[in-house]
Parts: sequence; structure tokens; C-alpha cells
Amino acid sequence: MDLETARARLLKHLSWEIADVCVVEAMSRVRREAFVPADYSPAAYDDRPLCIGFGQTISQPFIVALMIQALELQGEEKVLELGTGSGYEAAVLANIARRVVTVEVIPELKESAVRVLEKLGYANVEVHAAGQTLGWLEDAPYDAIIVSAGAPSIPQILLGQLAWGGRMVIPVGSRWQQDLMKITKKKEGNEVENLGACYFVPLVGEGAWEE
Repeated sequence: MDLETARARLLKHLSWEIADVCVVEAMSRVRREAFVPADYSPAAYDDRPLCIGFGQTISQPFIVALMIQALELQGEEKVLELGTGSGYEAAVLANIARRVVTVEVIPELKESAVRVLEKLGYANVEVHAAGQTLGWLEDAPYDAIIVSAGAPSIPQILLGQLAWGGRMVIPVGSRWQQDLMKITKKKEGNEVENLGACYFVPLVGEGAWEE
């Protein structure tokens, strides 16, 4: 199957599974092959994670779409992403949100993501090197937070960076299997929704797993 046929098939599948039309449209604007190693380019539109080196993956497109849909973005939000990876998810977010702040713990992936995002003209994405403290305190609070790595519990340090009424989507569980959780921050008590099982690499840092 050629790349364009595979791309069309994936987008059709996503349109069946994802209710938010803006998310599917955003994903249609991002060429996934630009964010994967050349050897994996023929598989760029397979609905599965792909290796990007350093023990990391570019997430399954359906999971990316599901997580972004759960953020309920309207177009004017400032979004924090933990786990830049290849930069693919940040690019999709940048097609919906006003501003994306993303952090990556692996220097080589950070630099690669910066190069690709700059080449593609994503001026509303800022990529930072992740520190020991989770998130990016300098620009808090955020309207939405998306975490592309699994935590043992919901990190309070990230809830502290979320605006009132904001949404956070994060995998929570063991190092090998998690449940995808959506948290809506409310003064009368946070709302927590389980979106289903998932598999992510461990989130490392204060409030998550030790290295």
C-alpha cells in the first residue's frame, strides 16, 4: 500500500472513532512520516506506535487523537505537553491550540523535534529540556496538560500548573500498563474519568518514577 492510500485509510478510521472533527482535521494537516526515522516511513500511517530511538516511540495515532480530544480544545488555549518525543503530538496540538509548550527529557530527541518543528513552520510551539521537576513552571498555569508517559499516580505538581477548569490527560498505573485518566480541575473537587487501558513508557521525575 502506498503512503497516500495508507494515510487516507488512517484518517477515515479516525473519523469513525473520534467525535471531535477539529482533532481529525488537525491530524490530517500533519505528515506523520516527517516525524519518524526514514526506515519507518513506509509504516508512518499504520495505527500503531513506532520506534524513534532511545527506547522511545511515536504514539499510536488513535491514542494521540483520543488524548487530544479529551482536552476539549477550542482554539485559544495554552497547552503543556510532557514528552515531546518526535514532536508529532505537539504539531497536531499546534493546529488547534493557540500556544504549545512541550518538554523532553532526552536531549537528542529534543533537538530533533526542534529541527523538524522549525522546518515545518510551527511558530506557536516552544520546546524545552525537561528538568527534574515535572512540567514547565515558568509558563503556568495552562488551560490543558497532556502527558505522553505513564505515572504511578496523578502528580500534584502538574495539577498545580493546571488552570481552574482546565483538563489534564495522563496515563496512570505501573511501569508497563496504565489507564488513561482525564482530570478536570474544579474548586469543588476534581473530576476524574477513566478513558481506558494504555501502554506508555514511564514518566520520570519528581512526582513520578525514579530513573
